[in-house]
Amino acid sequence: MNTLSYKTISANSKTVDKQWVVVDASGLHLGRVASVIAIYLRGKHKTNYTPHVDCGDNVIVINADKVVLSGNKWKNKQYIRHTGFPGGQKSLSAKQLYAKSPGRIIENAVRGMLPKNKLGSALFRNLKVFSGNEHSHEAQKPETINLNERL
Repeated sequence: MNTLSYKTISANSKTVDKQWVVVDASGLHLGRVASVIAIYLRGKHKTNYTPHVDCGDNVIVINADKVVLSGNKWKNKQYIRHTGFPGGQKSLSAKQLYAKSPGRIIENAVRGMLPKNKLGSALFRNLKVFSGNEHSHEAQKPETINLNERL
């Protein structure tokens, strides 16, 4: 009997097939978009998913300025950070953060759904967020994903 036929194959950095995908976030809810992006970044949609390896895709998000928040989240949702100095806690509402940089709302949501370790940092570097309809990664020939079918 061939014993190699039933062995579990674990992916590593040499055997991973990384693709480039484009996600259009216009008119979609923030949490639903962020969860699908996190799945693609992590590689959980692939058959050779391995938890400790970066086997996910590179994700380009366009139209980040057209993402939707439900209810009163534009004024009630707080993004809190700390400068590191005593009394240095700063907070911004979703509307204030959106006015500063619309893409940071999606980045914060996706970062919260990734692992909190070195792997999570490496996975987060595979995310590119753009406010408009254009992006600067056409040379990678990214594949467009329709999230309306997926959600």
